[in-house]
Amino acid sequence: MPSHLHSILSQSLTSLDLFGLALLAVAWFGTARIVEHPPARLPSVSVLMKTYRRDWMRQFVHRDPRIFDGNILSTLREGTAFFASACMIAIGGGLALLGNTDPLAGIARELDATAIPTLLWKLKLLLGLLFLANGFLKFVWAHRLFGYCAVMMAAVPIDPTLPETEARALAAARVNIQAAHNFNIGLRAVYFALAALCWLLGPWGLIAGTAAVTALTLRREFASHSRRAVLDDLGHRG
Repeated sequence: MPSHLHSILSQSLTSLDLFGLALLAVAWFGTARIVEHPPARLPSVSVLMKTYRRDWMRQFVHRDPRIFDGNILSTLREGTAFFASACMIAIGGGLALLGNTDPLAGIARELDATAIPTLLWKLKLLLGLLFLANGFLKFVWAHRLFGYCAVMMAAVPIDPTLPETEARALAAARVNIQAAHNFNIGLRAVYFALAALCWLLGPWGLIAGTAAVTALTLRREFASHSRRAVLDDLGHRG
């Protein structure tokens, strides 16, 4: 980093800013670890849904006609396409604002905020854009994987008694699960992009935004009504 840029950042970034950035990084990686690899006694919704995706493919083998399954997969692909498009639009808007931070500086002056260097405004915007870019890439890949899954489902034989029928269906389930995994990462990236953009309100905004997003994500995965419904069903089946 050039010395003058390092000087500007060192003078502008407070210890509270650095703490907020560290908290954001810990929350991002920690949330992913907890959600994707939870304790066996406390599974997340994302982990529980893997069982349903495998059961879906087992039921798919015996369903005739299979139009219903194709409609479900089309709905999943439409959802990933929507979020990918939304991320692309948001990234475009962010890049446009990155090229002209005067509106943000004007808002800061209206709020009687301390003068902030343009470089720091751009850094704050860039942090949110990085999360959005990650989300976009994950959504695009999830969309591609759901497409692979559709092809694999189409290749499953109609006759359920053939030895390769269930094996091929379960292979499609694994691809489906991987697509959902990338979709979930994309959603978390969008959530944390919002937390990162709270930095525009200052270090306390970043800390509060990170705490709120982390709490929201963990609640939906471990303490939501939908999780209780899934657990009740799986417990009943077990």
